Amino acid sequence: MRKSQTRNGDITLPDCVTQAARQLTQAGVVFGHGTQNAFDEAAWLVLWQLGLPLDTPLAHTGDPGAAPPDRLVTPAEQAKIAELIKTRIATRKPAAYLTHEAWLQGVAFYIDDRAIVPRSLIAEVLVEGSLDYWLSETTHKVLDLCTGNGSLAVLVALVYPDVMVQASDISAAALEVAEINVERHGLHQRITLHQGDGFPEHGGPYDLIVCNPPYVNAASMAELPPEFRAEPATALDGNTAGGVDGMDFVRRLLREAPAHMTETAILVLEIGHERGHFEAAFPSLEVIWLATSAGEDQVLLVTREALLSLP
Repeated sequence: MRKSQTRNGDITLPDCVTQAARQLTQAGVVFGHGTQNAFDEAAWLVLWQLGLPLDTPLAHTGDPGAAPPDRLVTPAEQAKIAELIKTRIATRKPAAYLTHEAWLQGVAFYIDDRAIVPRSLIAEVLVEGSLDYWLSETTHKVLDLCTGNGSLAVLVALVYPDVMVQASDISAAALEVAEINVERHGLHQRITLHQGDGFPEHGGPYDLIVCNPPYVNAASMAELPPEFRAEPATALDGNTAGGVDGMDFVRRLLREAPAHMTETAILVLEIGHERGHFEAAFPSLEVIWLATSAGEDQVLLVTREALLSLP
């Protein structure tokens, strides 16, 4: 029978992860920045600290070719892991800010607290081909508005190798992170970065616009847990023009978008859990809700023609 701890203080990798998960649970930390539960977050932090791949098995799979989960963690390694878990609990920073690494649709991105942790559901519709019906061989120019760390711009360029992408954000600090990711993926010749509040003056018209804007309503902003407050508020708070429904930026976006779109262009917009506020703000706008792992009410597609019908 396998023992969880040896005489010299070593413990197995699965037991190390389980202990870390127990600490995270007892501390009441909040997830949602790449993981959804304590065990997954503990596994991420433990494997990262040990320099092991994130797909390292933590249970016996029955596959004789798979590496066994019996890797022992030494007392020295346990001490480093304990310090990392302690930091996660004490600071309440998302794990991605501690590891400087985040994954979106299997693609790795650098991240730090200058930009929001990448987690946009738009990544799913890009990779799964949900937009292909509305695109064609004439799709050449794409805008990633509110790009943050540049993850959506990178994914667009990877999924559609014939397009040129402009990535824009109001935050110069976030664009510094985006630049790291553009260079990391060797896309500096196809992705250009632009700082500004809204649409770039030059670069359009665009055949596709993707946007994960600040959309959190005022009541939700006031109740955000510390992990989300650790992120730049400008990437979350949708009430900077005096509103309370989270739609301040979105109103301006939809009003200005047609002037920056080709005749057949589409806009793909993420609004998270704000569908009710979105529909109240735009009751007559005809949109198409796209299926994602979080449901069919968080990412929408709207054509230029539909946007022109807005009062």
